[in-house]
Amino acid sequence: MPTARLEVAATPSGPALLLRPWCPADAAALVEAYRDDALRRWTSEVVDDEAGAARWIREQARGWEERRRFAFAVVESGPRPERVLGHAVLKFAEAPGDSAGVGYWTAAPARGRGVAPRALDALTDWAFAAFGDDGPTRLELLHQADNAASCRVARKCGYELTGLLPAAPPAYPLDGHVHVREYGRSREAVAP
Repeated sequence: MPTARLEVAATPSGPALLLRPWCPADAAALVEAYRDDALRRWTSEVVDDEAGAARWIREQARGWEERRRFAFAVVESGPRPERVLGHAVLKFAEAPGDSAGVGYWTAAPARGRGVAPRALDALTDWAFAAFGDDGPTRLELLHQADNAASCRVARKCGYELTGLLPAAPPAYPLDGHVHVREYGRSREAVAP
């Protein structure tokens, strides 16, 4: 599968977005994003320097090559140079199939501007369309139970809260929420 570029129109409160594969030129922006304590709290990865960022970006490229992890840099689109605002990812356990996971994060300057829900909507639409009959019919989104912002984004994008995951330290020190979106279910189908 070729890599994808997903375009998202601007809104009154947020810029136009482009979701595209991560590239080596994004390393400095990735390091800067990971300097944010809030981001470090909600993600399992740690990127401390440009060498670590370069490794992380290579891992994302390998995911595309292996057709198991499709990671997108979420960047501000427009006449100015692209600015990294976040990350969105579609993850398969092994290869594309009926079920997949999605995830996302936003850089501190992008929060509260509608970036996460618009990026998740674009990723969701792409995930259900890009793989044809071999693609997922069910997407699962996991986040820590105390991450209220991720819960709001998930529900806003039509991902219904379906369960709780017990903590599994050290990798998952806190309980988690499981949200699910089925193919054909619109984002309006889940009450806010």
